[in-house]
Amino acid sequence: MKKYYDAVEKYSELIHKCHEYVWANPETGYKEYKTSAYLASEFEKLGYKLTYAEGITGFITEIDTGRKGPTILVLGELDSLICADHPEADSETGAVHCCGHSAQCAALLGLAAALTEPHIRDNMCGKIRLCAVPAEELIEIEYRKKLIAEGKISYMGGKPEFLKRGLFDGVDMAFMVHTTISDAYIVKKSFSVGCVAKKITFKGRSSHAGGSPWNGINALYAANLGLNAANALRETFKEQDYIRFHPIITTGGNAVNAIPDRVVIESYVRGISYEAIKDANERINRALTGAALSMGANVDIEDIPGYSPVNNNHMLADVAVKAFNEIMPEGKIVVSEAVGTGSTDMGDLSTIMPILHPYANGSTGFSHGSNYKVENVQTACVDSAKWQLAMLDVLLRDNGAEAKKILDSFTPYFKSKEEYFEYMDSFSRSGDRIEYSDKEATVKL
Repeated sequence: MKKYYDAVEKYSELIHKCHEYVWANPETGYKEYKTSAYLASEFEKLGYKLTYAEGITGFITEIDTGRKGPTILVLGELDSLICADHPEADSETGAVHCCGHSAQCAALLGLAAALTEPHIRDNMCGKIRLCAVPAEELIEIEYRKKLIAEGKISYMGGKPEFLKRGLFDGVDMAFMVHTTISDAYIVKKSFSVGCVAKKITFKGRSSHAGGSPWNGINALYAANLGLNAANALRETFKEQDYIRFHPIITTGGNAVNAIPDRVVIESYVRGISYEAIKDANERINRALTGAALSMGANVDIEDIPGYSPVNNNHMLADVAVKAFNEIMPEGKIVVSEAVGTGSTDMGDLSTIMPILHPYANGSTGFSHGSNYKVENVQTACVDSAKWQLAMLDVLLRDNGAEAKKILDSFTPYFKSKEEYFEYMDSFSRSGDRIEYSDKEATVKL
């Protein structure tokens, strides 16, 4: 493993510079123009030929070892979050990499650089596909809906979008390494929750708030009732389903002296399984609709396919531990069975191929918080790249024996990406949930 360790360490300065640039230029999903261009330029300097995602950010490249074997996909995410209170947030957009994706970009570039070294792939078979992927953070739903309406994307998340476009065709398994605030590297042998995204628009009637409020229908009050009704459901959710509903109001009215006639809420409904998500989502929709009805308002509930639950492959997790112990025997690694309550579009890939989503340490503060920072670039980026290179070695050496064992034992949730997309599209629904006529109202749940 020394040659892999040295191959990455050789590019330590490149990795540090990459992290510095990406951290200083945060951009949210499908807007990662500078980040994508920077990484693409660095990849091309290394001699890579890139395939770009037409009309959006991100790219892939593929390395063929010249020996028959499986194709392994390794990803790094381009996008940032929005946290305007963060001291290093962009002053105009509020964007900041308080998610750790800046470290992923730097590690991906370090891995790409190491793979160009002479004889570094001599023991490997098959193909290695590297991907700089956009839009993992499921935010700015209104903006992404606009992109969908314009035909620029089909899905909110970058990975399902790349999957739809065929950029992952031929891939046998995938992994990517996130960052963590732990003092150890972490490998999960467990599930993480999936989600459905929601845009909820309460519709009332405007009137003068002081002069004639009786002529109005207060959409904000209807929204408040809806959120309280949804909160009252919480004790009905089973603990083992890990249901989460965490709405934000993005539009709450236009003028203080006018009854609000339109209130917009964005949220997810998260859960450990498709069945749990669907059940909780239906109950929440019923609560929101009932609140609107009680005020004589209406509500347009738009349900949008979010991310699938993540199923980390146990055998791939064992490979990650083995690779870590071979390349960094003095390091600390922890295997966790804890269920993750965050959602990621790696879950979508896990429905059709073996995946792993482990963690490298080096961050401090709270994930997605105003004090988050990649404190140790060496462990979060440089050592992460070493680990990923070692994982490729374990999977692809000996004619891909380890990878083949994983593939032979894997049963996908969906038989094909087409079956996956058909199911995810079944979550889509929008429109007013109440139809008023004379003194009657018809509810459409």
